[in-house]
Amino acid sequence: MMWKRFSPEGMLFSLLVQLIICPGISSAQDTLHPPPMRALRVYIDCYSCDLDYIRTQIKYVDYVRDRAEAEVDILITNQTTGSGGREYSVMFIGLEEFDKVSDTLKFTTLMDATDDVIRTKLLHTLQLGLVRYIAHTPAEHQISVSCSEEKPAAENIDKWDRWVFNLNLNSYLNGQSTQKFAYLYSNFSANRVTEELKVNLSVFNSYNESDFDEEDTHVTSISRSLGFNAMVVKSLDDHWSWGGFNSLYSSLYSNTKLAIALAPALEYDFFPYKEATSRQMTLLYSITCTHINYNEETIYDKTNQWLTSENLVFGVITKQVWGSVAMFVRGSHYFFDFSKNVAEATGNLSLHLFEGLSLTLNGDVSWTHNQLALSKEGLTHDEILLQQREVESQYQYYTSIGLSYSFGSIFNNIVNSRFPANSYVSTY
Repeated sequence: MMWKRFSPEGMLFSLLVQLIICPGISSAQDTLHPPPMRALRVYIDCYSCDLDYIRTQIKYVDYVRDRAEAEVDILITNQTTGSGGREYSVMFIGLEEFDKVSDTLKFTTLMDATDDVIRTKLLHTLQLGLVRYIAHTPAEHQISVSCSEEKPAAENIDKWDRWVFNLNLNSYLNGQSTQKFAYLYSNFSANRVTEELKVNLSVFNSYNESDFDEEDTHVTSISRSLGFNAMVVKSLDDHWSWGGFNSLYSSLYSNTKLAIALAPALEYDFFPYKEATSRQMTLLYSITCTHINYNEETIYDKTNQWLTSENLVFGVITKQVWGSVAMFVRGSHYFFDFSKNVAEATGNLSLHLFEGLSLTLNGDVSWTHNQLALSKEGLTHDEILLQQREVESQYQYYTSIGLSYSFGSIFNNIVNSRFPANSYVSTY
């Protein structure tokens, strides 16, 4: 009787039953235990953004601590606008399955925009940019779209004709029983920026006083400076600009009673200016004509003189997914004596080497052979120690190197704001 249970007719009947019944069972199991949702993995590269606020408002993505783990790398940069505000560029760079899906969204803020206004606009821009990526993940059902039916308001008439004025008054006071420091600074600026013309005007004044008491000795050191700066730049096309600089300057530190300078200049950007938020490579050439009246007779027996010099500055600025670079190389010399010159190089590098490891380099070095304003009377011991007067020097430099490495969980979604004042608690 056992062979009858495995007859061809029995096997065919059993197969039909499985084809009919089993899919229903599988479907029921899927309904009871749906596949786990996979959130979009996002890495945000922004030095000054309120990332805690972003994480608490956009909860439908996973924030990872390294771009190597991300599906979308978001690079946020900004630059100053003509009104003194900021223009933010939010670059969405697709990775892995989204490697060909990239976009850039921009927004601007006013000069007096608060941190809350800035982060709210940034949040809205991030939400807009993430939609196209989330729509291709299992979390797409969480997206809802709404749009105001109101039409955009017409552009307002600018009664200031794009001029922006700014007044700054700053003070710094510090002291103890034997030392006192006071620093006062004021600045007034007027700026107007359009696509065709850029005008920056500013007036400044500073006062610096230091007092020291040691037994029967009292030392007071005072340094003052004031000046006026003007810059006018005319756009020629996507790569060329021309304009000039003008300045008036007075400084006890630099032994300068009054210096008046005028410098026409020409600049070429190897990349279009519209890409300035992500990359620039510029070459600027200028010729400067200056007349100086000195407070004291110089080491070259001058109380005043005319000087003409030429200057060349090469600069590179780029912000990419692998990091950022800012570098400037400057050379200048006087025409009456080419040995009176200065060469300077300054740079900043932030490099993501590989997952979790980053390298930062900062440095500046200058070779100075044009200190024509040094006082013939020399400096007192106190003036040298307090650095209130310029001293003769052939070079100056500074440098810093840093490495950072992180490892562990790739996710960084949780925000915990407890003990916000922990940095004020002393443990010793």
